[in-house]
Amino acid sequence: MTSRSVGSLAVSAIGLGCMNMSSGYGRGDDHVSRRLLNEALDVGYTFFDTATLYGGGHNETLVGTALGSRRSEFVLASKCGLSQANGKSIVDGRPETLRIQCEKSLKRLKTEVIDLYYLHRVDPGVPVEDSVGELGRMVTDGKVREIGLSEVSVDTLTRAHNTHPIAAVQSEFSLWSRTPEFGILEACRKLEIAFVAFSPLGRQFLTGKAVDVSHLSPDDIRATAARPRFEPDVFAKNTKLLTPFGEIAKSLGLTMAQLSLAWLLAYPKASNNLSLIAIPGTKHIEYMNENWGAVAATMSSEVFDTLDNLINEKTVEGNRYSDARMIDTDSERDRLR
Repeated sequence: MTSRSVGSLAVSAIGLGCMNMSSGYGRGDDHVSRRLLNEALDVGYTFFDTATLYGGGHNETLVGTALGSRRSEFVLASKCGLSQANGKSIVDGRPETLRIQCEKSLKRLKTEVIDLYYLHRVDPGVPVEDSVGELGRMVTDGKVREIGLSEVSVDTLTRAHNTHPIAAVQSEFSLWSRTPEFGILEACRKLEIAFVAFSPLGRQFLTGKAVDVSHLSPDDIRATAARPRFEPDVFAKNTKLLTPFGEIAKSLGLTMAQLSLAWLLAYPKASNNLSLIAIPGTKHIEYMNENWGAVAATMSSEVFDTLDNLINEKTVEGNRYSDARMIDTDSERDRLR
């Protein structure tokens, strides 16, 4: 339960999403973040996830500074192809861009090789074969060990995998965000590709701690119109699901966060032969420790099914993104097949 495979790599079943320490929900305190990263490694986390995008390089620098001397103790994942300028996201999958970003990431991360390097988003103006081909050359050059893709459809994954073996697909997946169930989980199982679930706690919703979304700070990604589930009226309706959810967690001696993660870790039933890893993000040491507690949780099939029926995209109001962003997100194409 505590170790799962990503290509040639062995990682902890729960990894640490590092974005929150630099961006998305307001930048954290660097001193606390460095302590958090080291304590996570001490607790048992061996999979750390960052990206060029997070804080404009700040997050990679933070991880490199905090854990550079312990590089051999963990699997390092980062991402390329997505950056930000003047407050706007820029998707650029051109081979030359990916090469430049990789070189800069290696320096910030204080490492000679990135264990798992994702294409953060597919560039609609660049064939995925071209982007993945360049990542494959980075593997040949010894700068990258394994290649991953983020938020992709089955068709895109298949094309990419035919160009170079893909070790992992990363997409949003939790009780309330089920996009991967429309095909990518099954594709990963068939191709023996690991699946890495980001935002496994529903951007804090499933922890029960996000109780007032009417006063989110402007630098909180949940405050944007692109995330309609966090509109105050919609959020208030969805929180009604947390009452029975919290009662189940209490009956099992778990927090709601731990129950959410335990459901994910139990999701690929043994016969499915799917390696699934959750990477909850946090900038709080106490939450990092709380999340790790889920690796020891057990879940009966009855409880799994109860949760599956309680919180899903039919019982949750609102899409995870705005209509415009749903159309532009490659992974959402599987819904339309």
